[in-house]
Amino acid sequence: MSNIAGQDWFSKPALQRILALLNADGGEARIVGGAVRNALMGMPVGDIDMATTLPPQDVVERAKEAGIKAVPTGIEHGTVTLVLDGEGFEVTTLRRDVETDGRHAQVAFGTDWTEDAERRDMTINALYADASGEVIDLIGGLADIDKRNVRFIGDADRRIAEDYLRILRFFRFFAHYGSGRPDADGLRASARAKDKISTLSAERVWSEMKKLLAAADPSRALLWMRQSGVLTQVLPETEKWGIDAIHGLVAAEQALGWAPDALIRLAAIVPPDVERVTAMTSRLRMSNAEAKRLKQWAATSVIDPATTDAAFDRLLYRQGVEGVIFRLKLALAAARADVSAGDVAMQKIARLSNLLARAEKFEKPNFPLTGADVLSAGVAPGPKVGEILSELEDKWIEFNFSLDRAALAARLEALLKNQA
Repeated sequence: MSNIAGQDWFSKPALQRILALLNADGGEARIVGGAVRNALMGMPVGDIDMATTLPPQDVVERAKEAGIKAVPTGIEHGTVTLVLDGEGFEVTTLRRDVETDGRHAQVAFGTDWTEDAERRDMTINALYADASGEVIDLIGGLADIDKRNVRFIGDADRRIAEDYLRILRFFRFFAHYGSGRPDADGLRASARAKDKISTLSAERVWSEMKKLLAAADPSRALLWMRQSGVLTQVLPETEKWGIDAIHGLVAAEQALGWAPDALIRLAAIVPPDVERVTAMTSRLRMSNAEAKRLKQWAATSVIDPATTDAAFDRLLYRQGVEGVIFRLKLALAAARADVSAGDVAMQKIARLSNLLARAEKFEKPNFPLTGADVLSAGVAPGPKVGEILSELEDKWIEFNFSLDRAALAARLEALLKNQA
């Protein structure tokens, strides 16, 4: 057996207090899922979830009596979140599935730990740890942890049919925790059911893809998603574009200390076409911030490494820093991967690196004039105000933002005289 009691996170007073509360007076509670998995794999532990034999209402009552805040986050499915010392712990009553339709499940509460384990998705996610830190393995998860094998519990087709999002979870967990080739049964079952992904909400699909793309190296998972047809189902934009650029991007991240960015990685495998990118962000119901970043990248011009610093600053001002950084990182990663180009590649890498550093430090200057200045000069309200302001801003950019307010006011006066 394995024991995780010696790890710092396990010794948290809040966690120990909740475990003691739920294990008293005939109740039983264990830590389950990701916290146990990550603890065994030497990875950071984030959210700490628990499973218990107590009905959800009993969990709420015990928490209230102990002065612990109880939030019924999913009480109809047996889940209550207990908040203590500023941290939330999800506590879910042991369950068994009564009925599933590939998206939602009707559950019944129970007290059978094996039955609860068997309804979960992957073996590495169905390990429990009791209050002493002893790991309890009811479905062979410890062996899969040792081999870094991501495998469905029981029949893969059946597990997937219970919730088709498990197809994406299979590849996501492989990206984060797997090694070698994916489990053959899971891969075949995912390929067979790939069309069912279209029945899922776009928000759930994008959430899984974003987590997958954030793995240290998602390239193997993306390769097998492509081989199985799952990637084309989720991201048809990748079908003719390819995923080869991911390898070079991950290598550049690791060598240059870039933090993994799911959106830049997505940009590496889809064409930089504004119309298609806009449709993709809409289809996947991305957040406004995410959609803005991707659309800005798609709209940004290809950057010539030979561009001068002054011309580059003008580009940054007009097209936006975010899209330029996307373009430069992808170009730099591609140049680093092109080892056959010799000295030419080295020169290109050096220049792209300089431009990237310049972009990351760039602070967009403020144009000194406003519409109010144009109105004060005697121009009547209307489209003409914007046209004049735009013309003056173009001249200001052309002079590399060096014209001050007085110089621009003089140009405004001269412009109006010429138009009179």
